[in-house]
Amino acid sequence: MNTLRFITAGNVDDGKSTLIGRLLYDSDSIHTDQLGVLQKQTKQEGVDIDLSLITDGLRAEREQGITIDVAYKYFSTKKRKFIIADAPGHEQYTRNMITGASNSDLIIILVDARKGITEQTKRHASIGSLMGIQKAILAINKIDLVNYSEDVFKEIQSDFEKIKSELNYSSITYIPVSALAGDNVVAKSEKTPWYSGKALLETLEEIEIASTVNLESRFQVQWVIRPKDEQYHDYRGYAGLVLSGSYEVGDEIVVLPANITTKIKTIEKNNISVDKVIAGENVVLHFENNIDISRGDAIVKKDELPTSANELKSWISWLDDSALQIGKTYLLQHRFKTVRVKIQIINQKWNINDWEFVAADEIKLNDIAQITLKTNQPLFYDTFANNPKSGNAILIDETSLNTVGALMFL
Repeated sequence: MNTLRFITAGNVDDGKSTLIGRLLYDSDSIHTDQLGVLQKQTKQEGVDIDLSLITDGLRAEREQGITIDVAYKYFSTKKRKFIIADAPGHEQYTRNMITGASNSDLIIILVDARKGITEQTKRHASIGSLMGIQKAILAINKIDLVNYSEDVFKEIQSDFEKIKSELNYSSITYIPVSALAGDNVVAKSEKTPWYSGKALLETLEEIEIASTVNLESRFQVQWVIRPKDEQYHDYRGYAGLVLSGSYEVGDEIVVLPANITTKIKTIEKNNISVDKVIAGENVVLHFENNIDISRGDAIVKKDELPTSANELKSWISWLDDSALQIGKTYLLQHRFKTVRVKIQIINQKWNINDWEFVAADEIKLNDIAQITLKTNQPLFYDTFANNPKSGNAILIDETSLNTVGALMFL
């Protein structure tokens, strides 16, 4: 059973938390004890459970009536497992949305049927596209408040189709829903006989997502295992997650940055020897030769080498209250590999409101820009578009140790 990771985004009060709550509630994915707590917390007259409380877990959020951080929820059906990221709607929390979108396969963009396509709709759609998400669902919510109008649905669909060419989604699905009433969320609604598509949950269960197994093979050493006891005196294993692709016993591989070639001797998974492992599995690799390998070293197939460079271009989403400083030394954390970098230049900044690139001499909180940076040693990576698993990194202030930027390599 594969897992679909998706993010919800939309304007404040468009009903993101209620939609997720409806998905979880109607699919019987809420524990009985949690239901009891939610019923006690619900203060709305005539309402058994306030569905938005299911995701708005922080008291401060509920008091303000908004979702501030990214709330993750997990549920499953007979067909698929799901991980949901509920992103905040406010413009000043753009960084939170990017956090959730960076690991998502699909984005659900909510649109209030009464308001139609807004600037925030465009902003969320462009961020999802920029982050490499291929599949999008436009959930036209609160369709009950416009009397289940087919004309309203088609008008919003037409308006979004006009801006679709500016985005990089491979497919966009339009669904009329009422998160509050449950129309077309888990089951098809009789109140929209003009809608011939599937309900939201069925769409999520059946939509096809590209597998990282088909990408070039990438593995980065997280832990060098050397017990050095009597039982395992000569044991030398290299543990980590298969980021993408697959590895088999006998594969000829290259260890980077040492650029040494060897072959995979044995593979362990869950303390059992196996012949092959694929993306998403935690494994221990053993090699034919005794090589000096350290945490952060990359293990790649000989004919699937990544890009190597000291100077590279990248998208950056700035996450810190203090502005980026050109020429300052930062730490670039590429999974388990850390190098020092300096920002050489800000090439351009993305003006989300006007959907255009502009010249810029500074990057501040929530800005998205394209930069050129230089590392103190070669970095082995893929472009984010080709392999997001090895095409991203974070930027750290070496003084405060705060994570200040999210990088997507170009």
